[in-house]
Amino acid sequence: MGTLDDLFEQVAQEKAAQEKAAQEKAAQEKAEQPELSPFDMDEYKARKQQERSDVYTLLDNTAEEVKGSGELFQTFLDVQARFDRYSVNNALLITAQMPEATKLADFDTWKDANVSVNKGETAISILGPGREYERDDGSTATSFNVKKVFDISQTNSRERVTPKVTRDERLLLKSLISNAPCKMVISEAMSERLNAIYKPDEQTIFVRQGMDAPTIFRSISNELAHAHMDKGDYRRNENTITAYCVSYVLCKRYGVLVDTFKFDTMPEQYSKMTTQEFRAELGKIRDVAGEISRDMNRVLEAQSREKKDRGEAR
Repeated sequence: MGTLDDLFEQVAQEKAAQEKAAQEKAAQEKAEQPELSPFDMDEYKARKQQERSDVYTLLDNTAEEVKGSGELFQTFLDVQARFDRYSVNNALLITAQMPEATKLADFDTWKDANVSVNKGETAISILGPGREYERDDGSTATSFNVKKVFDISQTNSRERVTPKVTRDERLLLKSLISNAPCKMVISEAMSERLNAIYKPDEQTIFVRQGMDAPTIFRSISNELAHAHMDKGDYRRNENTITAYCVSYVLCKRYGVLVDTFKFDTMPEQYSKMTTQEFRAELGKIRDVAGEISRDMNRVLEAQSREKKDRGEAR
């Protein structure tokens, strides 16, 4: 029988060869890696500051363009109707970069949903809340940072188109009038040229009888906007355009025909506004539409829960 002593030497040689190969591989990988420069905090801050500056410049420029174009103004309203929880600033930024967007999320959120952003896609820059800070006057404010998001059309998600929700006309009208801040009365004395009118002194919306559902929705939503804006000593003529735009946003949001709305020319009052004043006006449209939407959604959600409970009880 031969000796096995040479086995120990063989194993030692194989182990040495493996270690040498591993060292050579590590050295090669290190050589192939690009040399990283040390992190420069000042450079990073400067880059982020420039990024914010570019976004705010885009925001101001877009507001000015929207103020002067009926077509672009309508596009903004469409964006705000779809993204009801987004601020006016972000709706303006979306209008500038991808007005056809329908569903936005950052890279990590899409990844968590098992959705991948397509290679080579350009992110949409919006503003997200950052840290709170104290102003010189002692008040507290929130800083905003640039946030990169992608639309669902820029991903591999199969759910590219949001399913169209068909609502019962009667239920939709019920949701519109149920939580109104004023009374509503069907009037037989209304002129055929007037579908509905809010009268501040009576805190009542008078509605012409016999209209179809889309006309009722468009007419009442316009007058509801006036009712929501009435904080006392109300001047209707100063808010006519605002109410008109609120009605348009609500119709777009809830799938009501908008063929009667026209934005061919911009109101003269907008041309006299500064960029900041115009953005405040857009904020007013957003906020009033949001108030009415919240009132409507309470009814629609209650109906949805009731319908679900009935289905589970069967």
